[in-house]
Amino acid sequence: MKKKINIEVNLTDDNQIESVTCSGDDIPQPIDGKAMLLSLFDKETLETVKIDLWTSDFQLQEMDRFIFQSLRSMADTYFKATKNTQLASEMQSFIQHFGIQTKILIDNSEQ
Repeated sequence: MKKKINIEVNLTDDNQIESVTCSGDDIPQPIDGKAMLLSLFDKETLETVKIDLWTSDFQLQEMDRFIFQSLRSMADTYFKATKNTQLASEMQSFIQHFGIQTKILIDNSEQ
């Protein structure tokens, strides 16, 4: 069985990213996005190949939230794959710090 994921990047006349759209067999409706991170682990070279894209109107606060949510997801994935509680917890601690520094989370220790 094969499944397809399609990523379409629309560019302006001066090659700035205007939009990133994702669709596919398991995606009920196309997603019109402003940013994307794609990482593939090359089984031959054992290196990660990355594609990081964001639109020119992607705001700093949106980037902070995007990275925060991506880091949380990566920590969750790491834990699911390895069951390494200690490192996953340390990752979550950094993500908590990142969230506070970017004002995505409220620092309750200051109250």
